[in-house]
Amino acid sequence: MANTMPAMRPAVPHFSSGPCAKRPGWSLQALTDAVIGRSHRSKLGKAKLKRAIDLTREVLGVPPEYRIGIVPASDTGAVEMALWSLLGARPVTTMAWESFGEGWVTDVAKQLKLKDVTVLKAGYGALPDLTKVDFSTDVVFTWNGTTSGVRVPNADWIPADRQGLTICDATSACFAQALDFAKLDVVTFSWQKALGGEGAHGMLILSPRAAERLTTYAPPWPMPKIFRLTNNGKLIEGIFEGETINTPSMLCVEDYLDTLLWAKACGGLKALIARADANTKAIADWVARSPWIDFLASVPATRSNTSVCLKVVDPAVTALAPDAQAAFAKSLAAALEKEGVAYDIDGYRDAPPGLRVWCGATIETRDIEALTQWLDWAFIKTKDALPKAA
Repeated sequence: MANTMPAMRPAVPHFSSGPCAKRPGWSLQALTDAVIGRSHRSKLGKAKLKRAIDLTREVLGVPPEYRIGIVPASDTGAVEMALWSLLGARPVTTMAWESFGEGWVTDVAKQLKLKDVTVLKAGYGALPDLTKVDFSTDVVFTWNGTTSGVRVPNADWIPADRQGLTICDATSACFAQALDFAKLDVVTFSWQKALGGEGAHGMLILSPRAAERLTTYAPPWPMPKIFRLTNNGKLIEGIFEGETINTPSMLCVEDYLDTLLWAKACGGLKALIARADANTKAIADWVARSPWIDFLASVPATRSNTSVCLKVVDPAVTALAPDAQAAFAKSLAAALEKEGVAYDIDGYRDAPPGLRVWCGATIETRDIEALTQWLDWAFIKTKDALPKAA
């Protein structure tokens, strides 16, 4: 039987997990009010940056007593600022179940060289045992594992009366999943993820407990200027009012403001979560009727609704050597890219062979539904190209 190309094509084939798809209807016209050729420290520039902070608070529902700052180097920069500035006061527990969590383990144990470190790990597709976390320590974890498609289901496992700080890399969770800020002392994310903003800028959200740590504890290591959040033992409050440590791109700021206003117009955080959930349900419905594919996340409650990671489970593919399985997934993704129906959906380079489809709120469900038809087509095409058994 001929493998016929589907008639319906995704209107927007951008399914990358970062930078993610722009909001529906986006164009360069959205940036015409950007503060170009002016100092970011001008009255107008600072007002734009403060507006970005205020809208972030409004859309995410960040408590008024929490501080929000725009920082350099995307989510990575925001996490590094937190690790270098806050850790060392007490023992640390780090958790890793995918590549970015592994990166924070490396920073804590090998770069900062902290001695009293507990590492809780799980393989791709699973979570560590959350009941084993000691909250008398500072705890570092990702809310949503971008490269594994596994997230924590909620914050119920974090006690309100914890002694240590909770430092949460939430870059592919913010604007798509409900974060319990009362249980989180540091939250970081980047503009390029769930709202489809531009790269190179990160957000750092601090609880009063985190702010207190900053003013009562001085790390023993040299602190790069770009990480410094205090001066003479006092918090640099300007960082949380739009006075950035280094020069931001005001074009990117304008783009972030545009996405935040779109998020408000959609109905805010509740509506954004509903859009991501609808997209993920479309994937789940397709997986349920497609025997060749499955979620990488083994427990439904821990499946991401943004970076949806999938594995090929067809026996003809799983019988292949690991390198050949990886090549199969890449060939499948390449076939879709060649047809212009899906870009950048191969699994992350350190993850098991498979596919990764971004399902965040800037994606339209009808495009996900169209994509699933093309995934079936590409699977058959790629499988047919496998060498035939003798």
